[in-house]
Amino acid sequence: MKVDVAMRSKQAKELFEAGYNCAQAVFLAYRDISGLDEVMAATIAAPFGGGMGRLREVCGAVSGMTMVAGFLYPNADPKDSQRKKENYAAVQELAEKFRQENGAIVCRELLGLAQRSDDPTPSPRTEEYYKRRPCAEYVAIAARIVGEKINSME
Repeated sequence: MKVDVAMRSKQAKELFEAGYNCAQAVFLAYRDISGLDEVMAATIAAPFGGGMGRLREVCGAVSGMTMVAGFLYPNADPKDSQRKKENYAAVQELAEKFRQENGAIVCRELLGLAQRSDDPTPSPRTEEYYKRRPCAEYVAIAARIVGEKINSME
């Protein structure tokens, strides 16, 4: 399967700008890979926004890539160590590419935040929000990276 990486990246950014969190935006841009409908995909990805529920840990865009990798390298059998290894290797590769381009995979480091967690109330999506947060770009980058991975698989 080949994907239009530029289109998926643009779609992920648009989903983020429409109000979806960073994890949802990346995962929804590739929901056809999962076979999930939009509501289910958005529901599953929802807790990963803001670095896991605004804890500011692993960037939600990276989590979205990781969720896509779970469908690219499925590992449903807990005894299948080879598939588990392939899954983990893919996740590590994707995360490292994101880190190389952006300097980190941790939300608070990417945003230059000192606190380890944040109030659970999401920030209002205002014009000012988008000016001070690079998240839409991180979402686009993550969607591009996972798309490139998909295209390199064949």
